[in-house]
Amino acid sequence: MPDQTDAARSYSYLGPAGTFTEAALAQVPEAAGATWRSVNNVGEAFEDVVSGRSVAAMIAIENSVEGGVSATQDALANIPNLQIIGEYLVPVNFVLVAVPGTTLADVKVVNAHPVAYAQCHRWLDKTLPDHGHIPATSNVAAASALFESTLADAAIAPPGITAHHDLVVLAENIGDNPNAVTRFVLVSRTIAVPPATGADKTSIIAELPDDRAGGLLDMLEQFATRGINMSLLESRPIGDALGRYRFVIDLDGHILEERVADALLGLRRFSPNVIFLGSYPRADDVRVQFDQRYRDEVFTEARDWLRGLIAGEPA
Repeated sequence: MPDQTDAARSYSYLGPAGTFTEAALAQVPEAAGATWRSVNNVGEAFEDVVSGRSVAAMIAIENSVEGGVSATQDALANIPNLQIIGEYLVPVNFVLVAVPGTTLADVKVVNAHPVAYAQCHRWLDKTLPDHGHIPATSNVAAASALFESTLADAAIAPPGITAHHDLVVLAENIGDNPNAVTRFVLVSRTIAVPPATGADKTSIIAELPDDRAGGLLDMLEQFATRGINMSLLESRPIGDALGRYRFVIDLDGHILEERVADALLGLRRFSPNVIFLGSYPRADDVRVQFDQRYRDEVFTEARDWLRGLIAGEPA
């Protein structure tokens, strides 16, 4: 873990120490040697960024099993001047832990974060069919609560929890999906868009102008007609009326690439609100593949042709 005495640069993360979010932050080279601020929720993390207490915050945004993290998506939609500057992937697995002296047969009630509990429910139902569940604010908080209360006999926690707390592992690899991965994003204040790398992702949030047949299709066609793949499309209620939704979208590509820029222009022409969340390198570093009919030169040549027509040049 970085030296916490260096307060020149601070990064916020959902804590306490030992969480998957901390593991994601450990992948950020710029965070080495900086101060790491443990916070309790997404709102507090983003407030650190907005106020300048931290240069960036590491937040979970998507899980391969549970889908998008609604608290993060809603906060990004409602807090202005935030931008995603990087994404990081963390494999997710869990252990069942308890205070020393506890056995698996002693476990009647399990403390766990609701998302972690959902990802372990098949193992729990099979191994502890009569167990009860107490929700926790984080995976590490579930484990630390075992020292503060006798309501739960065990907790679901990250595999490295025993490095932070005097606990024993009752069972390992209890997650129902061994390939589960959580995607984290590093969020900062709005900055100049970084150069395209060829292996990029662009995140936006867009609202439909009204609740009508074909409205969503009109939005999606902006990307399909330019050969842009969407790696994420999730709806979230705007909250001002029934039937009013915003859509959280991840696009394969970079805003400085002509096909992506042109699609965003098309989207902005009919959507009342488009929020640009950032273009940033993909965590897997896989180059984006697309139909070469939509390469940059095709768009620039078409614009040059149109300018020529307007200027009266021979067609």
